[in-house]
Amino acid sequence: MKVILTQDVRGQGKKGQAVDVAEGYARNFLLPRKLAVLATADAMNTMKLQAKAKAKADAEAKAAAEEIAAKLKNCVVKISAKGGAGGKLFGAVTGKEISDGLKEQFGMDVPAKKLVVEEPIKAFGTYEVKAKLGFEISGTVYVVVAEEK
Repeated sequence: MKVILTQDVRGQGKKGQAVDVAEGYARNFLLPRKLAVLATADAMNTMKLQAKAKAKADAEAKAAAEEIAAKLKNCVVKISAKGGAGGKLFGAVTGKEISDGLKEQFGMDVPAKKLVVEEPIKAFGTYEVKAKLGFEISGTVYVVVAEEK
């Protein structure tokens, strides 16, 4: 029996795939739990339209990520922080502070979760922070930590 999966089903396939399964498995497990629908002509057309829409949305998101990566090359985020003797900071500069700095200084909305700070920034100076923007696209944010006056 041919069905279209409405959710990921372990051992069968991913959401939106048309798969052949045993008739009993479809009637007794997949269909009652709404994990799949029968593969009628109408359902197949709907599946194709949804796949097309998903591909278009993915392409737009990828283009947006590439655009942000290109803009990040020219951005130097300046963050002021309180520090003590020897150029050490009280605390550390986090991804959230860098994200907020990007938003305030350049109007770019990069979530803090996408910024990868390998080692905590605990001293004044210039740092490179990698931004993983999705679709295997990454950019680099340059961060300058200066003493607050």
